[in-house]
Amino acid sequence: MYGVLIAFKEFSPTKGIMGSPWVGLKYFVRFFNSYQFMELIKNTFSLSVVQLLVTFPLPIILALMLNQLTGEKIQKFTQTVVYAPYFISTVVLVGAMFVFLSPDSGIINVFVKAFGGKPIYFFSSASWFKPLYVLSSVWQGTGFAAVIYIAGLSAISPELHEAAIVDGASKFRRILAIDLPGIAPIIIIQLILAIGGVMNVGFEKAFLMQTSLNLDASEIIQTYVYKLGLQQAQYEFATAVGLFQSVINLVLLVTVNKIVRNVSESSLW
Repeated sequence: MYGVLIAFKEFSPTKGIMGSPWVGLKYFVRFFNSYQFMELIKNTFSLSVVQLLVTFPLPIILALMLNQLTGEKIQKFTQTVVYAPYFISTVVLVGAMFVFLSPDSGIINVFVKAFGGKPIYFFSSASWFKPLYVLSSVWQGTGFAAVIYIAGLSAISPELHEAAIVDGASKFRRILAIDLPGIAPIIIIQLILAIGGVMNVGFEKAFLMQTSLNLDASEIIQTYVYKLGLQQAQYEFATAVGLFQSVINLVLLVTVNKIVRNVSESSLW
């Protein structure tokens, strides 16, 4: 937190943080007045919201499906298969995407051309950046994100399901009446945390997927801060932008937590 002071100073490495002159909100005003401000906010927020809407419910659905598997070997095998992509490096993942989606030799475009279509330049089009980012996140993270819900489902008493079976409840009915209410507090906490980090889009994958032709969609706050702070050594400006992003996340976290606390019994505090 001490380093946050750089955002309010004309930072000089030789003078240090405390010795550098105070400039107040100069760099915040500069960011707000920059021509990229609205584009960065729009790209970051839209990408994060779409990813949240797609990736948040899928681990819950996957956990409920895995919980219905009766064979222990089948269950363990399925869990291993869906967990495995999470442990693949982001660099390897994006590299594989470039190979599979290559307009010349990529397997996707091979099929497209086989059916008489024209090759699609996935990484040269801004319109394809968001779908590729979100779908790759679904493939890589859904299995691992389901772990916490599977743990919550395992804590539900089997007697509840036995009583529901005796009463003639179907599997789907038991999911709605027993499983979902049982993991509802976990879902609420995870949702609060997810909304509280809505402005935090993964830097590595966005930066690796970024090309000069898809910058209109791929330039987000994280990549912008990296380019300013490390590549151009504008430490004060980059710190100010990063602090602005953190403040937005904090406001969202507190607001959502307060709303949830008023409508349910589960909240962060």
